[in-house]
Amino acid sequence: MEIDLYMKIKKNPKIYNILKNNSYWIKQLNRNSEYYKRFESEMKERYKLRTTDKINDVIDNIDLISTVLETLK
Repeated sequence: MEIDLYMKIKKNPKIYNILKNNSYWIKQLNRNSEYYKRFESEMKERYKLRTTDKINDVIDNIDLISTVLETLK
């Protein structure tokens, strides 16, 4: 693994922990550091860290709050 890629991973604790839990990615990143973008996007999708996932979570929370308020009326 290239040093700059290693430093990038080490700086971000979330990515570092995800990499520890999914160690098969270490082999891929050691072979070719260009897999980092693919790794990052797959992990964001798997752990729901994308912007669309966050928006959906906010919408669900708003729906829940509005439902609770409706039942309290």
